[in-house]
Amino acid sequence: MRKHMSTPADYLELAHAENDTAVLHRLSRCPYPFVWQALAANPSTAPGTLLELSTAHDSAWNDNRLLRLLAEHPSADHAVLRAVRDAGAAKLAEGERPYAAVLALAGRTELAAAEVRQLGTLRGASARLRSQLDRHLELRI
Repeated sequence: MRKHMSTPADYLELAHAENDTAVLHRLSRCPYPFVWQALAANPSTAPGTLLELSTAHDSAWNDNRLLRLLAEHPSADHAVLRAVRDAGAAKLAEGERPYAAVLALAGRTELAAAEVRQLGTLRGASARLRSQLDRHLELRI
């Protein structure tokens, strides 16, 4: 990492541009949710860092966006996707709406369809989410 990071924008720039996984991992410990999201969108971020980010909390909107980005990440392995699924399940049970993350998980064949379909049975799942979830799961190859 740079010797002196003076502003949050410096962290954000590094999170977008860096490809060294050790630097990206250190960045995951900064307190800025926009940096966590940039790391989750950076294709160089390693699965271990993605897994740590799955437990980060800020606000409902930021957390749900982070979960969607993690679910879509090309390096998200089974452990990361299970962590996103579990975090999404907890949010649905609390009445939050991590719908984009749930639908992104439906497109990931690393998780069994039944693991993802179960999210539609939770308290916060709307009828529309359930129908979109079924449609996404049917489109799996």
